[in-house]
Amino acid sequence: MAGTRAAIRYAKAVLSLALSEKKEDAVDKDMKAIAKAIAESEDLRSMLGNAVVKSETKKVALLAVFPKLNSITNGLLDVLISNKRIDILNDVTVKYSELLDVHNGKETAQVTTAVPLTKALETKVLAKVKELTSKTVELENIVDESIIGGFILRVGDKQYDASIANNLNKLKREFTLN
Repeated sequence: MAGTRAAIRYAKAVLSLALSEKKEDAVDKDMKAIAKAIAESEDLRSMLGNAVVKSETKKVALLAVFPKLNSITNGLLDVLISNKRIDILNDVTVKYSELLDVHNGKETAQVTTAVPLTKALETKVLAKVKELTSKTVELENIVDESIIGGFILRVGDKQYDASIANNLNKLKREFTLN
């Protein structure tokens, strides 16, 4: 929890600086690249979280992996290393992208379906989501065969469950209560 709060504070500071220098998109590109690399590399994750590895070694490794970072992103790495908080780098990168989306009025809607969305269904879901929110919405399709059919839509803190599995569970509860 404390790491998350710190990550939010660092992300807000970086976003503020990036907005003032009009480099928010370049920094976001760096943040997404770093987050992707950390997610895909067990070695990078363990190195960043390892207290035995010296901060300067971590910095050298990060600069070797990401040689062409924006000056603001490089500054973030320097600050995290000097404050001995480099272990929260992944959280900072994720929070930065979330905060930038909020600043730009973007929101991600997650649609869980049993099969991948077709373009026609994606268009219908986007139209429905735009009725619910005034923000620009990107769809993220998650395929989960266990819902059998239908869909589960999550926009922000709202969830609409129209899955076959959910309806079957409702029927099951109804029959067991009677």
